[in-house]
Amino acid sequence: PEAYQTAARWLALAPHEILMVACHNFDLMAARAVGYHSAFIRRPTEWGPSGPPDPVPNPAHDIVVDTFFDLAQQLGV
Repeated sequence: PEAYQTAARWLALAPHEILMVACHNFDLMAARAVGYHSAFIRRPTEWGPSGPPDPVPNPAHDIVVDTFFDLAQQLGV
């Protein structure tokens, strides 16, 4: 929690104003626990040929996408 709280403080934002983007549930769920929003982006080759340790997104995430382009579209950018 301290890492996410520190990042929010350094950004001068409240945790609920931050969207954490990652390809692994453990990091996203930890960020959510302190109030961040979360976006899971599928990155099947991120961890090499054996695949990611947790490839199935947790349904608690605010956004789930396959590409960064999809994420930008979801965010209206």
